Amino acid sequence: MQQHARRNIAAWLLICSAMVFATLVVGGVTRLTHSGLSIVEWQPIVGTIPPLNQTEWQATFDKYKQTPEYQKVNHQMALDEFKGIFWWEYFHRVLGRTIGLVFLLPFLWFLARRRIDRPLALKLAGIFVLGGMQGAMGWYMVKSGLIDDPRVSQYRLTAHLSLAFVIFTAMVWVAFGLLAERTRQVTNAALGRLQRTGFWLALLAFYMIVSGGFVAGIRAGKAYNSFPLMNGAFVPPEIFMLEPWYLNFFNNMATVQFDHRLGAWLLAFLVPWFWLKIRSSPVPAGARRAAHLLVLALSLQIGLGISTLLLAVPVALGAAHQGGAMLFLGVVLWLNHELRVRTDGYDS
Repeated sequence: MQQHARRNIAAWLLICSAMVFATLVVGGVTRLTHSGLSIVEWQPIVGTIPPLNQTEWQATFDKYKQTPEYQKVNHQMALDEFKGIFWWEYFHRVLGRTIGLVFLLPFLWFLARRRIDRPLALKLAGIFVLGGMQGAMGWYMVKSGLIDDPRVSQYRLTAHLSLAFVIFTAMVWVAFGLLAERTRQVTNAALGRLQRTGFWLALLAFYMIVSGGFVAGIRAGKAYNSFPLMNGAFVPPEIFMLEPWYLNFFNNMATVQFDHRLGAWLLAFLVPWFWLKIRSSPVPAGARRAAHLLVLALSLQIGLGISTLLLAVPVALGAAHQGGAMLFLGVVLWLNHELRVRTDGYDS
């Protein structure tokens, strides 16, 4: 594949990644403003057109009135208030569908022009399938809040959130691979250890995403709004109050928030340690730059997390913290890739 084509495809994938990031942030606002159950139907094609007149708005509002959320929580809501929550959910859905088009149409064009070889085509087709699964998972999540309890399942919400990060990871990693000249083979034990550490750091970042999904799903951020202790204790005594014991990891606010905090503490120690290791090792200059940025991204994310907790999850901070997670993961991916790429010069 020609270098020019590789760069064009990588740029397109990075644009799609930025759109996934935007959708994630809008999704965070949608969740925090309790807007996610305002549209009670999944119409991938027809649903791209919002209500256009008073009659259509009233019909849409009447459908919402049949939901548990309206009947149990928002029974005093007027039409104008409903429009406010409708638009957040609507923009979140439209952004998701727009990503599908922005991904599919250039993909078909690159295929038609024979700019993509078979291995890359299969990877890109897989990403597109993941995008379709994400749309279905989003509706599967919404359906869980339209039956009896006016809250979506924390399991489905976490799956929906995690799948967004998987799509982002796949797009970014393929783009980095296209921009790199070639993969670097391990030439010494020290570099191999750095690569393995970077891999485990990426897994820890994904653990934080999953645990954060459960924090959001059961609204655990509304409890234990103190730091560094949780209402005066490092480990809250009610951490295993539910039976059977394993339900605490998904349904207990104390346990779910503690697990998320524990991951943050691990990152707070591991990232600076990893940064020092990279500084003292002969690594590509790009890896050194990525390590510097990783420390900054983690500092920002931890600062956002603490602020969000202490202020009991205001909408702006909550959405920023969710977006910060994707930024942090992006830097982790960049660092991992730089540790595997051959360049002309190495820092010593």
